[in-house]
Amino acid sequence: MNYLWLDWQKLKERLRNKNLLLFLDYDGTLSPIVDRPQDAVIPKETRAFLEMLMKYPKTKVVIVSGRALEDIKDKVGLKDIIYVGNHGLEIEGPKIKFKNPSSLRYKVIIDGLKNELIKRLSLIKGVILEDKGFSFGLHYRLVDKELISKVKTIIRETTITYVIKNKIKVKSGKMVSEITPYSVWDKGRVVLWLLARQSFALKDNAIAPIYIGDDESDEDAFAALKNKGITVFVGNPRPSYAQYYLKDTDEVMGFLKRILEIQKGESL
Repeated sequence: MNYLWLDWQKLKERLRNKNLLLFLDYDGTLSPIVDRPQDAVIPKETRAFLEMLMKYPKTKVVIVSGRALEDIKDKVGLKDIIYVGNHGLEIEGPKIKFKNPSSLRYKVIIDGLKNELIKRLSLIKGVILEDKGFSFGLHYRLVDKELISKVKTIIRETTITYVIKNKIKVKSGKMVSEITPYSVWDKGRVVLWLLARQSFALKDNAIAPIYIGDDESDEDAFAALKNKGITVFVGNPRPSYAQYYLKDTDEVMGFLKRILEIQKGESL
């Protein structure tokens, strides 16, 4: 994994005269990580860059998030872009409206696990449940450090039977465990489907997909786009399928600004 800015001149040439399909995670990518998920806010300047990028016909923006669809739409607040919620279980945008069938089939199980975990974790201060309708997240960033292992044990004990039976998936993130219906549909398959859709719409004109994310669930997308586009991990470099890394959300904003400059130059 290389630091993106060290290869910027080479990347800039790869992006020139291309149709850009820009995939962006939200938490930790567009918005800094915060203690409570409801407090995560996209900086005004970042939203402004996205809004300006959307005005160029050769740029399409896709927000790919683990948040519920309505939540991520409300957080970003921009129209006419594609939103992917619940790690791909829900998709909405111009001429797209999709809900994964497995999310409906396993909703009773998800709701039952949610209620059981609320009871079992109720005495541990700092656990925050993020209800996403078809899935839910358990955040433990505010839990005392000595109790975090206990939280993880309770989650594992409660869910293990359903994991073994391929009824659910438990995904680990940054101080969060996310319980979702079992599905082969993940961020990687979503981005490949959207890329194929865009290629068809543009009659195979040159497309440069770019994926930027910071979490374990983004690894599926990094792997799927290997040798197909530009993949960027946000955070300290680590083993990853991503080709490049940026240090933080400020550097992501700087990258969006550079992409905007390329688009402006080509439109003159």
